[in-house]
Amino acid sequence: MAKKSEALANMSEEELNARHADKMKKKKAARDKIIATKTREKGLVMVHTGKGKGKSTAAFGMVFRALGNGMKVGVVQFVKGKWQTGERVILEKLGDQVTMTAMGDGFTWETQDRQRDIDAARAAWERAKEMIMDDEHDMVLCDELNIVLRYDYLPVDEIIETLRNKPEMKHVIITGRNAKDELMDFADLVTEMTMIKHPFRDGVKAQVGVEF
Repeated sequence: MAKKSEALANMSEEELNARHADKMKKKKAARDKIIATKTREKGLVMVHTGKGKGKSTAAFGMVFRALGNGMKVGVVQFVKGKWQTGERVILEKLGDQVTMTAMGDGFTWETQDRQRDIDAARAAWERAKEMIMDDEHDMVLCDELNIVLRYDYLPVDEIIETLRNKPEMKHVIITGRNAKDELMDFADLVTEMTMIKHPFRDGVKAQVGVEF
C-alpha cells in the first residue's frame, strides 16, 4: 500500500488522469455487463422502515419522481390526517394526476381510542386497496401503514394478499417504523432508516419544512 501511494505521488497530472480514465472505463464495462442481465420489469412493493427520519420523505420523493414521468399516483396517509403537511399542500394542487387521501385521526397515543383507530385504519386501507387494485393509478403510497400494522389494527396477511394480487406493473410504497417481518419478506425493496442524531433529543421541536 505504501509503495502504491508513493507511486501515485510521483505521477504527473496527465498520468493520474490517464490512470483514472482507464479505471473508469473498466468499471463502466463491468457495470454495463451487470445491467445487461437485468431485463425484467414489474411493479415493486417497497417498504421504508426503521427508527431514523426520512421514511415518508423518501417515499414522497419517489411520488414526485413518478409524477414527473407522467404517472398517476395515489397517496393514503394512515395516521397524519390532522397534520397539514407541505407535501399534501403541493400534491393537492396537481389535480387529476394525484389522488391525495388523508384518513388518519392522528397518532394512536393522541386519540387514546383503540376502536376509533381501528375504524380509521380500516377506512384508510379500503381506500388504499381500491387504488392498489385499479387500472388507473401507477403508484400508491401507503404512508405510515406500518404503524397500524404494528398495533394489529389490520391483519398483515390481508395486506400481503392484496399486494400479491395487485396489477403486475403497480408500484406500492409502505412507510413507518417497525415493519412486520412478513411484509419485509414479501417486499421487493426494503430500506431501513437508521438514526445517528436527531435534534428532538436536544429539545428542538418539529420544524416547518423539515418534519411537515
